[in-house]
Amino acid sequence: MTDTGGTLLAEPTTDVAAFRAAMGRFPTGVTLLTQGSGDDTIVMTLNSLTSVSLDPMLLLVSVKADGRMRPKIVRGGGFAVNVLSELQRDLAQEFCRPDRPAGRAAMARLDAVEGVLGHAVIPSAEAYFECELYDEHEAGDHVLLIGRIVAVHNRPGAAQPLVFHRGTYAHVTAAAPASVDRGRAA
Repeated sequence: MTDTGGTLLAEPTTDVAAFRAAMGRFPTGVTLLTQGSGDDTIVMTLNSLTSVSLDPMLLLVSVKADGRMRPKIVRGGGFAVNVLSELQRDLAQEFCRPDRPAGRAAMARLDAVEGVLGHAVIPSAEAYFECELYDEHEAGDHVLLIGRIVAVHNRPGAAQPLVFHRGTYAHVTAAAPASVDRGRAA
């Protein structure tokens, strides 16, 4: 342990369990990543979504390098990301299982429709992004897929987002409005 004037810190480590626990302290939104539609629909729960660029509009997702999703996205040339509300927690739980529905069963379970690029989108999601595959980068046991956003949809209204924190779903409580200076970079 290191004494930092009253606070004891654990010694730095490269242990995988410690890394997972530390990353779990960073709250993330929860999404469903979809590729294809109809009989070809494949879906997975995903919380690794990052905005990359506004011009062009790009986002990034991370998927297992040896998983089912990567080859389907590469062959199909794109994907959709559906942002879930806390009312859709059951969908997040169902589509993170290895035996999750696929094909028409997934479309029906999600009440999904085919988007402009031919991928399943969920009209009841808080938002969804339809993307063409822009680039991919291998990163350890995962692959970073960058999508160029072709269409974006925001659902009217404001449900609470589905958030994952410390290994469980969390509820977001709105703080008092704060002034944000959008002219300065963070």
